[in-house]
Amino acid sequence: MGLMLGSLRRTDYKTLFRYIKLRTHQLLCVILRVAKLFPLTAHGRYRRMEEFKGQPRLPKFAVPKRYDIRLKPDLSACKFGGSVAIDLDIVDNTRFIVLNAVELSIDNASVSFSPRRSSKVFQPSKVELIDEDGILVLEFTETLPIGVGVLAIGFEGILNDRMKGFYRSTYVHNGEKKNMAVTQFEPVEARRCFPCWDEPACKATFKITLDVPSELVALSNMPVSEEKVHGALKTVSYQESPIMSTYLVAVVVGLFDYVEDHTSDGVKVRVYSQVGKANQGKFALHVAVKTLELYKEYFAVPYSLPKLDMIAIPDFAAGAMENYGLVTYRETALLYDDQHSAAANKQRVAIVVTHELAHQWFGNLVTMEWWTHLWLNEGFATWISYLAADSLFPEWKIWTQFLAETTEGLRLDGLQESHPIEVDINHAGEVDEIFDAISYRKGASVIRMLQSYLGAKPFQGSLASYIKKHAYSNAKTEDLWAALEEGSGEPVKKLMNSWTKQKGYPVVSVKAKDQKLKFEQSQFLSSGSSGEGQWIIPITLCCGSYDKQKNFLLQTKSETLDMEESLGCSVAACSWIKLNVDQTGFYRVKYDEDLAAKLRHAIERQELTATDRFGILDDSFALCMACQQPLTSLLALMGAYTEELDYTVLSNLISTSLKVDRIVADARPELADNTRQFFINLFRNSAERLGWESKKGESHLDALLRGEILTALAELEDDETLNEASRRFQVYLNDRNTPLLPPDTRKAAYVAIMQKVSTSNRSGFESLLRVYRETDLSQEKTRILSALASCPDKGITLEVLNFLLSSEVRSQDAVFGLYVSREGRETAWKWLKDNWDHIEKTYGSGFLITRFVSAVVSPFASFEKAKEVEEFFAPRTKPSIARTIKQSIERVHINAKWVQSIQNEEDLADAVIELAYGEDY
Repeated sequence: MGLMLGSLRRTDYKTLFRYIKLRTHQLLCVILRVAKLFPLTAHGRYRRMEEFKGQPRLPKFAVPKRYDIRLKPDLSACKFGGSVAIDLDIVDNTRFIVLNAVELSIDNASVSFSPRRSSKVFQPSKVELIDEDGILVLEFTETLPIGVGVLAIGFEGILNDRMKGFYRSTYVHNGEKKNMAVTQFEPVEARRCFPCWDEPACKATFKITLDVPSELVALSNMPVSEEKVHGALKTVSYQESPIMSTYLVAVVVGLFDYVEDHTSDGVKVRVYSQVGKANQGKFALHVAVKTLELYKEYFAVPYSLPKLDMIAIPDFAAGAMENYGLVTYRETALLYDDQHSAAANKQRVAIVVTHELAHQWFGNLVTMEWWTHLWLNEGFATWISYLAADSLFPEWKIWTQFLAETTEGLRLDGLQESHPIEVDINHAGEVDEIFDAISYRKGASVIRMLQSYLGAKPFQGSLASYIKKHAYSNAKTEDLWAALEEGSGEPVKKLMNSWTKQKGYPVVSVKAKDQKLKFEQSQFLSSGSSGEGQWIIPITLCCGSYDKQKNFLLQTKSETLDMEESLGCSVAACSWIKLNVDQTGFYRVKYDEDLAAKLRHAIERQELTATDRFGILDDSFALCMACQQPLTSLLALMGAYTEELDYTVLSNLISTSLKVDRIVADARPELADNTRQFFINLFRNSAERLGWESKKGESHLDALLRGEILTALAELEDDETLNEASRRFQVYLNDRNTPLLPPDTRKAAYVAIMQKVSTSNRSGFESLLRVYRETDLSQEKTRILSALASCPDKGITLEVLNFLLSSEVRSQDAVFGLYVSREGRETAWKWLKDNWDHIEKTYGSGFLITRFVSAVVSPFASFEKAKEVEEFFAPRTKPSIARTIKQSIERVHINAKWVQSIQNEEDLADAVIELAYGEDY
């Protein structure tokens, strides 16, 4: 370069420097775009529309303040028209306005920008909709004046059938099939309904007007301010909303009944349902009223809207959605029928309602700044939903049941292909996949761990301060930590960063030597590999009694504790030592052989709490799957639970047994019958105690347990259970109100019936399909779908899978029938491959399509199958399913390694026979 400069004239120097400056700028733009840090302001850096493609966030030179939205849905033609006028603050020099829109037809003639302090109207010279990025780019010939103006846009769209954006759901009224119009905007689907700044931080107020058929009910976030009827149509206007994010805007139009109540401070609460189902909303209504009052006290901030509507939608992808003032639900998550819903359905309604109403404060009033902080919404709402349910229904022992949430978080986070609680989101297409057990269940579990460490009162007071400080605004994880540090005086940020900013969790190995306990932490991976993570771990332990406890933070890789100095007793004098007391910590514990043996004896003597009995079993199962502990050791521990009575512990014992049953059938098929007999023996006492019919005055937990125990025995093909189920099912076919088959035991009967079904003996299958077709209760339909898939006959399995894609099964419900028997795995995999194009087209992006992948792929247990799956999806992977595919393949590898480990256990056969039939066999 220096040689060239010496021979240039002055004018050439100027040309060259301009060239260098241009190229340098272009190179800088490329670098910044690759790094996902493309400048968000400064008009001079944007010269062409193409420069906006592929950006993770919208540019910030225009800020929305208020939306005036008018929508006119056509429920017969399944389309809608609309217009939006957006009060817009132009804060930087620009010739562009960039906002979100997708699958909308923009009427270019209707697009204009009108500055407030000028009579001039700016019309864009170019309007381009970039669907792959979900953005609408408006280019103007002149620089727009800085200040507030109004952006007006007219548009049309389709009421789609994909349960996102502005979509249609179907229902039957007076024998006629009808459509309703529904919105589902989280995470990034408001842009499918109207052009907007579809990011959580872009909060604004919303004034909504709907033009709808006169006979229909039209609901939105706020109460109706005015309604005018014009013959067959009416115009409904709603009060302007408080400031909120676009993903919380909601509209529902259809025919509905409702039940109504009020909180003690006058908030009107309604539960809407299909006509004729209003009474099924009474339980949810009761829960909602009590929960609003509870949260008002807990957060020290009243509910911020004048009304709360909750509505059951027949077609709904998620469980529920916390739209401000208009919460939408699947029917199964909101409606409860006293005669035909099971105890599990009742509990689910309570948990989902308390979860969604928590969002009215934690999510709606205070909103995450970006999807990286999704866990702030979902983890917190999951945790506090249990706090609310425990307050309303203490007899449910809901905090013991919470351990099932923790277990799901631990199982996903034990994968190498997991992700941190705080995960960078670089494109809208990546958001759906993080609505998973990490954001919800791990998030809730680390919040529970933190609350336990800080104490309930400091934690609650800090949360109230956080809500007040950030009300009607946005917050990041660091803002919550700051509030908790100030309220507790503890180093919360330092402690919690190790849990939110890195994936995975630790296993704490504990060994006894002399009078000391040695602790070592390492990252736990279900594959058995060693990870590199390190955590600040709140250790709790007790020695022989819950009166002797020790708490400390394990901040290094290893530490030694002198028991005499700390607890005044020797290791030898302790009848047992238990870490992670009551399972409040999000980590696993691996005991040396002597300590593990003492805990097994303590379980047999029933000296430990239910939460600790649960945790010991769960950790042992995880260590066995990771090939860090032999199956014989796990089975011996399971044998200590023969007298177990607690619902949550037995529920975990059931799920563990069914997983071991499958893996033994893969690894050592000659031992399968003996292993099954051992598991049947484990559950027979409980089955005999509970029986098939509900008892007057029995506990909610007994009702839950009865269904799970009998279903497990049916899956294990216990002859006594199969025969009794068949007898009761025949009575039920003739009398749907018979007390011989109450809702809690129906799934058990359905599973039992399907165990005997084959292509040459179809009567049970046909009978179940008849029950499915005759019921209009969503909970009953999903019960049947999940039972149909359990049939071991491959021909019937294929029929069931094809039935899932038929018009008789709502798209949202198909996933319930994917969990096939071990014998049906290969059939399900071939079916998935054959139907993949149709499944992808039907479900597109979103978490439902990930369920198809994980449910069908994860149960396999061979390296060859893992390779086959990888090859199939290699050309078909998209951002919305990429992580799920990797996780599912990793699970197949884990299962394959576990099979190899079991195959190499020399004394397994003798151990299984002894457990199944006793020492004298």
